[in-house]
Amino acid sequence: MPQLVNGQWIKDDVAASEMKNGAFHREPTKFHNWITQDGRPGPDGQPGLPAEAGRYQLFVSYLCPWASRTLAMRNLKGLQDVIPVSISGAMIGDNGWEYEIPQDAGSKVEKISFQHQLYTASEPHYTGKVSVPVLWDRKEGRIVNNESADIIRIMNSAFDGITGNTLDFYPEQLRPTIDIWNALIYDAVNNGVYRSGFAKTQDAYETSVSAVFDMLDKLEGHLQSHRYIAGEYLTEADIRLFVTFIRFDSAYCGAFKCNIRMLEDYPNLSAYTREIYQWPGISETVKIDQIKRGYYSIAHINPTKIVPKGPEIDFNRPHDRDRLVGRGVFAG
Repeated sequence: MPQLVNGQWIKDDVAASEMKNGAFHREPTKFHNWITQDGRPGPDGQPGLPAEAGRYQLFVSYLCPWASRTLAMRNLKGLQDVIPVSISGAMIGDNGWEYEIPQDAGSKVEKISFQHQLYTASEPHYTGKVSVPVLWDRKEGRIVNNESADIIRIMNSAFDGITGNTLDFYPEQLRPTIDIWNALIYDAVNNGVYRSGFAKTQDAYETSVSAVFDMLDKLEGHLQSHRYIAGEYLTEADIRLFVTFIRFDSAYCGAFKCNIRMLEDYPNLSAYTREIYQWPGISETVKIDQIKRGYYSIAHINPTKIVPKGPEIDFNRPHDRDRLVGRGVFAG
């Protein structure tokens, strides 16, 4: 995949560091500053910035599940009028993530046409992958954070004093449970589908895809008796899992060869996915046409770039999740 090398955009496939013995290894994100209500440091001592309406901007793509986490949390926390959003095209071209219309990113920088311009504006000699999402500081003209797991936690609490929305998707008493599930799900499912799809040896592929379906089997059993991943409340663990599930049958099953079974073959997983899709504000963050077009445009896994017509899945059809005890969202 193209990337920045010493601040220069290189269109050739230079991201060999993400492949080891035919297996895909995700490059860590590099921007980890935080936003808090009063500008104090983040939870691990990261430099903090104060929450201000209109100061920060979210750069995303509907294709990307990591970006979709942040779009979902933005809506659940009522931040639509606090954090403006810029949506890139669905397909990653020679110039990476591209915006059809140049995006205003504040007075410190020129309008943005390519995602990599945000990275070099923040660090002129940046080397590494250029990803979405990016949480951008319009006032200072730099990236605050480009790690989706961080961004959704920032959104969970930093702007509560502005919006008055105190719904808590990472409640303190559930954090140990959420953290355990997040780690398991990230490794086997969120990132596991990418390891399967980007594998370059048969052994690497089979190891990864087996781990994906082992975890799906475990989750099917867990969600038989639990309304949500951490129990009775919808939490960030559900949002992190949902963005992979909503893409599974339309993209990962075909494009990434995660085809031992479809998600629709799992009664609990498919009903769980429909329930979260039907939560207010969630469905509008899902664009299946862009998801399919984006994944099937990746030349090295689909050289013809033909986008399949199916499968046809109605995410609005009824689910039976209300048979289980659920309390909605924890109110802080």
